[in-house]
Amino acid sequence: MRTTSTIAVVGGGLVGATTALALARRGYEVTLIDRQAPQVQHGALGMDIRNVALSPASQTLLESVGIWGATPAAPYQHMQVWEQWGNSELSFHAADVGCQQLGWLVEVSPLLAHAWQHMSRHDHLTLWENEISDVDVLSERVEIATATGTRRSFDFLIAADGAQSLVRRAMNLEVQQYPVHQVALTTVVKTEKPHQHTAWQRFLTDGPLAFLPAVDEHLCSVVWSQSAAEAERRKAMDDAQFCREIGFAIEHRLGAIAQVDQRFSFPLTQQRLPNCAPDPRVLLIGDAMRVVHPLAGMGVNLGLEDVQQMLEVARPAVDLSAPGLWSRFARQRQARAQMMIRLFSGLQKIYGSSDPGLALLRNVGVASINRLDGLKQQIMREAMGLSATGATK
Repeated sequence: MRTTSTIAVVGGGLVGATTALALARRGYEVTLIDRQAPQVQHGALGMDIRNVALSPASQTLLESVGIWGATPAAPYQHMQVWEQWGNSELSFHAADVGCQQLGWLVEVSPLLAHAWQHMSRHDHLTLWENEISDVDVLSERVEIATATGTRRSFDFLIAADGAQSLVRRAMNLEVQQYPVHQVALTTVVKTEKPHQHTAWQRFLTDGPLAFLPAVDEHLCSVVWSQSAAEAERRKAMDDAQFCREIGFAIEHRLGAIAQVDQRFSFPLTQQRLPNCAPDPRVLLIGDAMRVVHPLAGMGVNLGLEDVQQMLEVARPAVDLSAPGLWSRFARQRQARAQMMIRLFSGLQKIYGSSDPGLALLRNVGVASINRLDGLKQQIMREAMGLSATGATK
């Protein structure tokens, strides 16, 4: 008989909402806790500046919990990668691995608003808009206190409350930091030429620049990793200056940059929690467990990988707080986090150098990879979340 009857999911972002819906669909009584319900936001160019690139594996998971398809999603079939020094490029095509898409660009706030509406109609799911102030993990329950003084008890707690996790802080759990020394500048731009349903990524010595295709074929979401000083300089530019500079940085692959929306920046970090299951009644997932560089948009996809793997453990009639139940999950997700952090740290070092000898080696290596179809396909399947199952979409 299942003894886990009530679950608290802290964090109402995409990972937390998917977790809550998936567990509620399995018959668990779930309470999702977050400060407030999301509001749909649109920038000056008509789309949310906060966007996520979702892999086919993530799309399948969102579809399974009923929150895919009601908001716009921009598919992309191709990805073009090149660097500041040299002329070798990598070209990825979804058809090479038997897929229709490499992924989708989705606006965050409309998707989350739809997810919350969907959760509000679920019989086994309660939405509790409040900010947690404390967590007490006891032998038979977990008690959550809020900023308004309310306390509630649950059988199990899942923290999906982001890189600055309040649950993690309340439990005094320390993360290991891997300094990046960069910030990400994000915005939306309007381009002269259509984006061709292609994700464009150029490695600059100061950091990678990504143009991700939106539903409108002349709009792209931009994520530009760079030093804090360069980000402040570029944020202070007028729109015309910025359009010229970013157009030059992307080598005018999409023609002139006609317009730019408001520019935001945030510091980049990589970090991981050594144990995401610190107590039999507590599990941390998503950015609460690990944060990686936004390169290739893997962050939210790794979080949704956590959810998918969690569901392999949280089957009906399972006591989620059984001692040792999450040990294997924790080991596997820890290994995955370490691998991704090492990968992105290595790429940053390799592409951050303008040494001519290293640039030559990079270009020779990129040209070789581009000719090796088998290796390219394996890289694509890994990035698309298909390597474990061999599934296609």
